[in-house]
Amino acid sequence: MSEMASRGGRAKRADAQRSIARVLDAALTLLPDRPDASMGDIARAAGVARQTVYAHFDSRESLLVAVAGRALEQAVEAIDAAEPDTGPPAAALERLTRAWWDTVQRRARVLHALAGAFPHAEGIHDFHTPILSRVERLVRRGRRSGDFASDVPVGWLATSFLAVMHAAADDVAAGRMKAEAAGDALERTVPRLFGVRC
Repeated sequence: MSEMASRGGRAKRADAQRSIARVLDAALTLLPDRPDASMGDIARAAGVARQTVYAHFDSRESLLVAVAGRALEQAVEAIDAAEPDTGPPAAALERLTRAWWDTVQRRARVLHALAGAFPHAEGIHDFHTPILSRVERLVRRGRRSGDFASDVPVGWLATSFLAVMHAAADDVAAGRMKAEAAGDALERTVPRLFGVRC
């Protein structure tokens, strides 16, 4: 392959990645207000042709899986930026909770649209593995230091945290709670769940 052809191939791949990013970002912006938005609606919001969306995603379900992946990446970035591996475990837990909730509450109404992409509990659990692994690492650190209780399995605790986070998102999406009130409730509930020792 010539150098020119190679550069041309890289340029096409870069164009495709930019196009995919535009579609996913448009979907994340549109779906909170219109969880039933069609592929055409998302294409219009992204400023691309409907055929462009189908060139990258063969169905609405595959697009939603990719949208979920994009949201997960953002959540992991926010959690890592909160540095849960540093400082006192209880303070790290508070930062992790706040960072995770900040990304979840902005996407709360999208979760209903994405639910069909993960019909089984195992799928939801596996999808969240990057977050759960960070939570489990913090749990172990907190238990070694004596800051967290150790009367339930680490994995169960991380899964329970995930369930509480999703319950808060569901309440916000359904209009039963305001996002700020749900965040406050999480900041009180999660330390109790972890058995944070005062």
